[in-house]
Amino acid sequence: MATFEVLGGCPMKGEITPQGAKNEALQILCAVLLTPEKVTIHNIPDIVDVMQLIELLGKMGVETEKVGEGSYSFRAVDVDVDYMFSPEFSRAASRLRGSVMMLGPMLARFGRAAMPKPGGDKIGRRRLDTHIIGFQNLGARYEPNEDNSLNVLAAPDGGLQGGYMLLDEASVTGTANIVMAAVMARGKTVIYNAACEPYLQQLCKMLVRMGANITGIASNLLTIEGVDYLGGTTHTMLPDMIEVGSFIGMAAMTRSEITIKDVSFDNLGIIPTQFNRMGIHFEQRGDDIYIPCHDNYEIESFLDGSIMTIADAPWPGLTPDLLSVFLVVATQAKGSVLIHQKMFESRLFFVDKLIDMGAQIILCDPHRATVIGHNHQVQLRGTRMTSPDIRAGVALLIAAMSAQGRSVIQNVEQIDRGYQNIDGRLNALGANIKRIE
Repeated sequence: MATFEVLGGCPMKGEITPQGAKNEALQILCAVLLTPEKVTIHNIPDIVDVMQLIELLGKMGVETEKVGEGSYSFRAVDVDVDYMFSPEFSRAASRLRGSVMMLGPMLARFGRAAMPKPGGDKIGRRRLDTHIIGFQNLGARYEPNEDNSLNVLAAPDGGLQGGYMLLDEASVTGTANIVMAAVMARGKTVIYNAACEPYLQQLCKMLVRMGANITGIASNLLTIEGVDYLGGTTHTMLPDMIEVGSFIGMAAMTRSEITIKDVSFDNLGIIPTQFNRMGIHFEQRGDDIYIPCHDNYEIESFLDGSIMTIADAPWPGLTPDLLSVFLVVATQAKGSVLIHQKMFESRLFFVDKLIDMGAQIILCDPHRATVIGHNHQVQLRGTRMTSPDIRAGVALLIAAMSAQGRSVIQNVEQIDRGYQNIDGRLNALGANIKRIE
């Protein structure tokens, strides 16, 4: 188990480029299973979750080749469908949440698929009902085993059949899975209350280039006319909006002057506005974001004078993956804010580590925390802590970088799952982070 030793109080300066989007990569990589032709993908982040998925595709028989830095080609010609039903696959897939999005492509192309209970962050309930019910709406049979540890799905004779569905939640992975199943189903599929995040838009645009017929992209109403065959394509992934947001918050919290390069600003949605509400100001320079050194930053109130609330919501609302960053950044703001994590009931439980560091936080319940900012009048104290999940891990890293003294963060493999060489990239800007294996 690796740890970070972090010496706080080291302001950073310089330029940093965000990695390719983790959440997009997990969808796009599963989509290569839809065609026997070559698919080339650029800007793939070199992070644990993504590399594990590429390795898993290789074990299923997909030909994978690294063709450049962050670029891979894939050819799913001789896919071993039976491997999905093996104990080895179950062990590998159960460590990786994104593996669940193999179900849709495998059902569409091969008519059957299996998936163990997927892994990933332990941040609360992460049910698969939306995925399974969507497949059932396309005619698939669902056959869980006795202890529900393996989800087995089979298409009807003649293949999946398009249909209408109203999703019970605008699940990003659920929508992606259903879309990948529907693109080769017979007839028309209509998906209402579909997720419409930029990463889902990217998946749909890639599928259209492969020959799929999808309309309504970027809306919550998708219409798909099934086709018999999909071909190869080339795809470049967006920069990771979660990393962009993490760097904005990190710059303000540590009083650093940073330029974030090539952020795809138009795909950041409400993220810049929410940081503005936190009193964090920056300049858009072309497709870059320049964050000046902030001696302090003041949280806005609502127009009626009530306390600012920052909450997650389906796109174009604020992504839940950034709430941990907003929470930690608020600890050194002027003013107070209510952080409302609606989606996952265990994601705020890392705040006890921040309280130990001297932060003023009231955990109201599993979904809400009130933060009273120090306005940089009182520094957080360095301490020893453990990263519970990817996003809480980077929030704790931000706290440690702004704290007085030295902090130790254990279980940094969680951070590595979502952030590529984070210590090396930040040290190049002036941070003091030492990795101890």
